Amino acid sequence: MPTISKDKKVQTVITTFETTPGRCDDLMEALSDAYAQFISKQPGFIGAGLHVNDAQTRIANYSQWERREDFQAMLRTTEMRERNRVINDLCKSFEPVMYDVVAVCD
Repeated sequence: MPTISKDKKVQTVITTFETTPGRCDDLMEALSDAYAQFISKQPGFIGAGLHVNDAQTRIANYSQWERREDFQAMLRTTEMRERNRVINDLCKSFEPVMYDVVAVCD
C-alpha cells in the first residue's frame, strides 16, 4: 500500500488517463487486470491506487516504486508494452509522470 512521506525515498508515478463515460469501465478493468496480473508482481513495486472522476472521463493512477529504474524496467517489458497498446485504444490519452514528494500536509 502506498504511504506518502517526505522522508521515504521512493519513486512516485502519477498517471492521468482521459477517456469517455462509455469506455471508463473497460479502461478500469484493463488497468485493474494489469495491476493484479502483472505490475504488482514486478521488482520494486510498492503499491498503487486508481481514482475515477464523477463524470467518468478521467482516471488518475498513483503508484509507488522503490526506484525509478524499477518503474522504467516494467514499462519496457513485452507484456506491458502489449497491455499499453490495449490501454491506449481505450482512452483519448494517458501520461505517466514521475514525482518526488517534497511536502506532506496533515
